[in-house]
Amino acid sequence: QVQLVESGGGSVQAGGSLRLSCAASGTSFRIDAMGWYREAPGTQRELVAVITSGGSTNYADSVKGRFTISRDNAKNTVYLQMSSLKPEDTAAYRCNAAVRVSSFRVDSYWGQGTQVTVSS
Repeated sequence: QVQLVESGGGSVQAGGSLRLSCAASGTSFRIDAMGWYREAPGTQRELVAVITSGGSTNYADSVKGRFTISRDNAKNTVYLQMSSLKPEDTAAYRCNAAVRVSSFRVDSYWGQGTQVTVSS
């Protein structure tokens, strides 16, 4: 059973920084992509950033230039460095891992989420 354990959320003032971590365990299969999504009350889940096993990244326009996603493949861990935080970044941030089970099957797993609150 794949488990994703997130850490690093908290409360910060606007302009501050936080670093989220997500460690995956319980699989010997390759993890193709790892990413961060966020959910705020009354809104749909939004992709924040994703990184492939090869290091390619993609970001939501709203976080480009402020957030940086990185990954340690040896540790199956993904990080999200968040800087210049804004009140609109307030949300529950959830980690996702796409596990390559076979050449034609990828299983998706989610973490429980970690709350990020940015005050003005």
